[in-house]
Amino acid sequence: MAPALDWTHLLAYHGRIIRSRLRIKTMATAPTVRPPLPPFSRESAIRKVRLAEDAWNTRDPAKVALAYTVDSRWRNRSEFVTGRNEIIAFLTRKWARELDYRLIKELWAFAENRIAVRFAYEWHDDSGHWYRAYGNENWEFNDDGLMAIRHASINDLPIKESDRKYHWPLGARPEGHPGLTDLGL
Repeated sequence: MAPALDWTHLLAYHGRIIRSRLRIKTMATAPTVRPPLPPFSRESAIRKVRLAEDAWNTRDPAKVALAYTVDSRWRNRSEFVTGRNEIIAFLTRKWARELDYRLIKELWAFAENRIAVRFAYEWHDDSGHWYRAYGNENWEFNDDGLMAIRHASINDLPIKESDRKYHWPLGARPEGHPGLTDLGL
């Protein structure tokens, strides 16, 4: 004789499957939104720049990549990168080489869905030689606040360890720490 069918368990199991499929579908199709959103005001552009700085100072490639569209296009120095997977690979290589990386970004200009920044970061190689990299970036965002295009021009300057200006613990620059202009950079 066949066991009696337990409808309560069957309905609960079926409900879990439906909820799971809905969650997967929602995660796959729902756009990621990263405020502040364009069009940018001066205040929202400054906020967007600081959020980018804080993310890059985590040195977590997967976390940083989430701020970019899945098909984001970069020019970084002479390297061309497309998509989040290539961004993660690029940043992984970068931070394996650029040790004790600390970055400051500053708003240069903004309009509608574009922001221009200047930045400087300090790092050392595995031989203990210190550098300060100076650069400019041009960013273009989609309507959801994800960066679709990033162009970066960067120059490295060897410095003595005693010439370093960024001494905060690894991670985000503390509130109140001087920015580029205040540091004369």
